Amino acid sequence: MGVFKIEGGHTLQGEITPQGAKNEALQVLCAVLLTDQKVTIHNLPDIQDVSKLISLLGNLGVKIQRIGRGSYSFQADEINLDYLKSEAFYREGQALRGSILVVGPLLTRFGVGYIPKPGGDKIGRRRLDTHFEGFIKLGAEFCYDETNYTYSVVAKKLKGTYMLLEEASVTGTSNIIMAAVLAEGTTTIYNAACEPYIQQLCSMLNSMGAQIEGMGSNLLTIKGVEKLGGCVHTILPDMIEIGSWIGLAAMTRSEITIKNVGWDYLGLIPSVFRKLGITLERQNDDIYIPAHTNGYEIQSYIDGSILTVADAPWPGFTPDLLSIVLVVATQARGEVLIHQKMFESRLFFIDKLIDMGAKIILCDPHRATVIGNDFKSPLRATLMTSPDIRAGIALLIAALSAKGTSTIYNIEQIDRGYECIDERLQALGAKIVRVS
Repeated sequence: MGVFKIEGGHTLQGEITPQGAKNEALQVLCAVLLTDQKVTIHNLPDIQDVSKLISLLGNLGVKIQRIGRGSYSFQADEINLDYLKSEAFYREGQALRGSILVVGPLLTRFGVGYIPKPGGDKIGRRRLDTHFEGFIKLGAEFCYDETNYTYSVVAKKLKGTYMLLEEASVTGTSNIIMAAVLAEGTTTIYNAACEPYIQQLCSMLNSMGAQIEGMGSNLLTIKGVEKLGGCVHTILPDMIEIGSWIGLAAMTRSEITIKNVGWDYLGLIPSVFRKLGITLERQNDDIYIPAHTNGYEIQSYIDGSILTVADAPWPGFTPDLLSIVLVVATQARGEVLIHQKMFESRLFFIDKLIDMGAKIILCDPHRATVIGNDFKSPLRATLMTSPDIRAGIALLIAALSAKGTSTIYNIEQIDRGYECIDERLQALGAKIVRVS
């Protein structure tokens, strides 16, 4: 098990470039299964979840060639469907939640999709109903094996239909989209997720010959085609990592420039951090954050009531950044209510922040009130364990701002979503080392 040793309390400085978006990468990688032609993808992040999915695709028979850093070509012209019933696939699928995204492409192209109950972050219930209800509406037969915890769907030919999703699930929407592009007839998806990741997936599929209309909205119309071709696709910068670096700059009172952020796809992220009192400057496609030597002050609402930061489906604020917002608020002037609506276990990491000296009241599994210290009472170094990707990076940011040396265990969780994070932070002047 890897461990980070972090000597906190140091000011950082410099430039950092965000990696490719993790959540987009998992979707577009599975889309290569929709064609027997070559697909080239650029700006893939070098992180564990992406590496595991590429390995799974290779074991399925996809021909993979590394072109350069972050660039790969894929050709799924000789898929081994027998691998889906192997013990190796069972292990690989369980270890990666993104493995659920292979089901839609396999179902629509080969007539069968099979997956063990996937793993991922332990942040509460993350049901898969949206995925399989969508497949069933397209004409697939569904089976759940309670003994082996495996899901399967089969269909001779999917047929387009109208569907209203019960929840705007990002992975559920993308899985249904990938299934529908080769279905017979027209599929209409209402209450579809419309995150930039979905928009990117739709753009990629259209470049392969799909016919998808309504991108960027919650109403998608997909006219099925007989076959898709190859394409070249470039992944967006990771907006979750961009938000993490904004939080890092504020907490360590550092002057940092985040390069090539893709401002047009950041949504409410800059606005929410500005409400926390953080100064952000747009410089072309970069974000410049000056050193907050005098701290930062949380805004109140017009009527004077306490600010609430809550997650919501896009274009609302992404739930993946609430952990960062919570940590940043611990050293602000003022108070804020954090409302994590989507996952009931995502706020449980705050006990470590309280141990470090943060003033946080956990109201219930979904809400926490943070009373900022205004840097008058620095966080204290401590020993902690990363429970999931986003809580892990939040604890890492807290450790970099704290006085003394902190130790973080289970850093494999952080590595799942952040590329070479210790090396990139060292380049900014952070005192962080990775030990076994």
